Amino acid sequence: MNSRTVEPQFLEPWRERIEAALLSFLDTELTGVPVELAAPLRYAVLSPGKRIRPLLLMAAHRAAGGSSDRVVDLACSVELVHAYSLVHDDLPCMDDDVLRRGRPTVHVKYGVGPAVMVGAALMPLAVQAILRSAGSIGLDDLTTRRLIASLTAASGATGMVGGQLLDLRAEGRSVGLVELESIHTGKTARLISASVAMGGIAAGADEAEVARLERFGLQLGLAFQAIDDILDLRGDTQKLGKESGRDTALRKATYPGLFGMEEAERISRRLASAAASELAELDESAELRDLAWYIINRSH
Repeated sequence: MNSRTVEPQFLEPWRERIEAALLSFLDTELTGVPVELAAPLRYAVLSPGKRIRPLLLMAAHRAAGGSSDRVVDLACSVELVHAYSLVHDDLPCMDDDVLRRGRPTVHVKYGVGPAVMVGAALMPLAVQAILRSAGSIGLDDLTTRRLIASLTAASGATGMVGGQLLDLRAEGRSVGLVELESIHTGKTARLISASVAMGGIAAGADEAEVARLERFGLQLGLAFQAIDDILDLRGDTQKLGKESGRDTALRKATYPGLFGMEEAERISRRLASAAASELAELDESAELRDLAWYIINRSH
């Protein structure tokens, strides 16, 4: 990967499509939902974010030969899961963060109880997004089940939830590389990997291609987390949209904490290169590759 930091031209139009799809989905699914739950749900999902996971799904879909514009409906599913993870990660019993994406966290604005319910509601909404997208994309039942299985596995006890538990258990003590990568694989890389794989599955990619996309996503996800760890130390709160230095304050297990800043940067570059190597045999991977470059070289 190179040091290019300019945002690829396709990202902003794609983000606009994602925002429109999320808004349309919420308008439909929250009809009749009490405002006490609907308002914080909208706040959590529609807060200004980079939308990296749905962007990766859409880019992977094109890389695997997919052409449906309605894949954006499927991409909403991974953003809904990501939003749920942020809401719960920010809770006082977890990381106790008060700022997210430049705004008060959900529990600060609406209260802890509503924030817990928002997180609980977002996971089934993510599955509903997959089911709704199947018709618009033209997916058969087997493919739809594969998509649901991929997302729920990455989000549950062997993925994101389990990774968050490992993260909490590691606070305040020394960990080795194997344990650190296990933490980051669960809490970050598995959902990124699933996002990429789901794009391939929806495009009709064969098993070898899906496996390649999964490996790409895992390596990219670990690189993403290494960069996040570095930015937490180097970034400022205004640019990051969240409080900087929280990893140090909470004594989190991080790449810079274990290896130092320079080695953490080398590790992130090595992981990014390993991710890029998985794309060599995909003919239409330019957008996916450009998106990965942008992710690795971001400043917030």
